[in-house]
Amino acid sequence: MFDTRASHRIRLLARHSLTGLVAVAGLALGTSALAAPDAQQILAASDAVRNPAKPFGVTVNLLEYRDGKQTDGNTLFVYSKADPASGQFRSLIRFVAPARDTDKLMLKNGNDLWFFDPSSKASIRISPQQRLLGQASNGDVVTVNLAKDYKASLLAEEDVKDGERQMRHCYKLALASVSTDVTYDHIEMWIDEASSRPVKALFYTESNRLLKTAYYRHFESELGVERPTETIIIDGLDPNWVTIMRYSSYAWRDIPDSWMQRDYLPRFKPE
Repeated sequence: MFDTRASHRIRLLARHSLTGLVAVAGLALGTSALAAPDAQQILAASDAVRNPAKPFGVTVNLLEYRDGKQTDGNTLFVYSKADPASGQFRSLIRFVAPARDTDKLMLKNGNDLWFFDPSSKASIRISPQQRLLGQASNGDVVTVNLAKDYKASLLAEEDVKDGERQMRHCYKLALASVSTDVTYDHIEMWIDEASSRPVKALFYTESNRLLKTAYYRHFESELGVERPTETIIIDGLDPNWVTIMRYSSYAWRDIPDSWMQRDYLPRFKPE
């Protein structure tokens, strides 16, 4: 005859076991949720890899290539410092070469961008989307904290080839602009999970047209951090149209606030 007391004990054991499994599963889910990476923090960490924390100067060489042959180039010197109020960088760019452009200036203060020609003594407002050389726009040569201008969301974790054809395990982020004055409407960006290094980025218009693809490479120790010293920019329609941006001569600089004012541009004298 079936023992009802034994049956009751079995049901109790089963109930306790199920409760325990649910609790363990809930704990695991809770731990997973707590451990989920924050996309905005990932983006900010990548900004810190690209941008020194204190006022600095850097030389930027731009080289334009079509079908593997160099067609143009110029050299700039960039002075950058963060605005203590907004956290975004202000930049003064001095044109060094070619000779026809020597000592022309470009100023980014907030989201305002100005171009100054010493021959005419005139400063005019320009767009960050306007091409400077090849695939490099005005907005590409100024120092930018993307985490200040874009809202990031985590799309995936995936392996992707970097600019030196090495596989990197990355966070893939979607960046949506929070300001109308930024260079790109939205961006997809891959950031190395282990090092926070920027690896690759796709830049889009508001209509979702791919403007360009960028690869960040040749990381070297500059001002205490391993930073990319070269960015390869590939046209969104013509992959044979390539612009290379090379960064060198990083140095901490004492940059007066007056340099970051439009009215000061006619009086600026390079050191």
